[in-house]
Amino acid sequence: MKKLLIYGATGYTGRMAAAHAKTWGLDFEIAGRNQQRLAPLAEQLGVPLRVFEAEADAGAAQALAGIDVLLNVAGPFAKTAEPLMRACLEAGVDYLDITAEINVYRLAERLGDEAVEAGVMLLPGVGWDVVPTDCLAVHVAQRVHEPQSLRVALQVPGSMSRGSAMSVSEIIGAGLMARVDGHLAPIPEAQPQDFDFGEGLVPCAPLSFGDLVTAWHSASIPNIAMFVHVSGDAFPEGDLSQLPDGPTAEQRDAHRARAVAEVTAADGTVARSMIETVNGYSYTPLAAVAAASRVLEGERRSGFETPARLFGGGFAETIAGTVITDL
Repeated sequence: MKKLLIYGATGYTGRMAAAHAKTWGLDFEIAGRNQQRLAPLAEQLGVPLRVFEAEADAGAAQALAGIDVLLNVAGPFAKTAEPLMRACLEAGVDYLDITAEINVYRLAERLGDEAVEAGVMLLPGVGWDVVPTDCLAVHVAQRVHEPQSLRVALQVPGSMSRGSAMSVSEIIGAGLMARVDGHLAPIPEAQPQDFDFGEGLVPCAPLSFGDLVTAWHSASIPNIAMFVHVSGDAFPEGDLSQLPDGPTAEQRDAHRARAVAEVTAADGTVARSMIETVNGYSYTPLAAVAAASRVLEGERRSGFETPARLFGGGFAETIAGTVITDL
């Protein structure tokens, strides 16, 4: 049986992912940089642990000996993705993560040729986002002939985890972008637009999520714009390091997640669809472990990949409680 390594397993999402991997009966180990935090979890799960830093020249490639697939759940990914991707390229290990940070996707895209040469797959975004939106983009694109433009809006309800808040800071720091005629372009003057998640139109702010890369590869749509609607206390302010790990199980259950996609075809035809799932924080570890399991079983291709292109547009709906509705 091939072996999975979950890096960042003691974090908010990492603990849930490790618990799911145990339930699935996967052969896996856990890893991170803190021995004192890893040891109790490893004992609880009955799995080995590895301690190493996700930093350049930190010996991460050597620490991956005997591993077939790495699932990185340690954010912010602007700090961990590149050293772990490069370690995977050196060690011959497939790389997965759960980020929404666009610069990580751009990095994986740039490293795609090296990954092909190394026989390694780089598959960022196996959580929420981008699994549901990537699959939704493929679904709605198939409803029209010659899709030319795509607008995707995410609804972010409820509380945000500390890790997500830090990742959103990285996304904001990347600047506002859109895909225009197949190329990423800055759009600093982009304005909010209205979307309906089932309860009437609400304003959604432009934001540069990883779908600007994944939807281009998965659905071959040359013009893509991303938006987000934040409600309640979802986006925190102040010292992000003081935030709690993340919402409780009860808080997660109180807020399902939705995204809407709108595609315009060359003849002006417009198609809209919505995906609804369990809360994003519940969805992410489920989808990530499902993806890792499929890769371990041999469902892989060397180079840069996207969830919908690798697993098919129906992958998002394999997670219980997920429904796509045509609008």
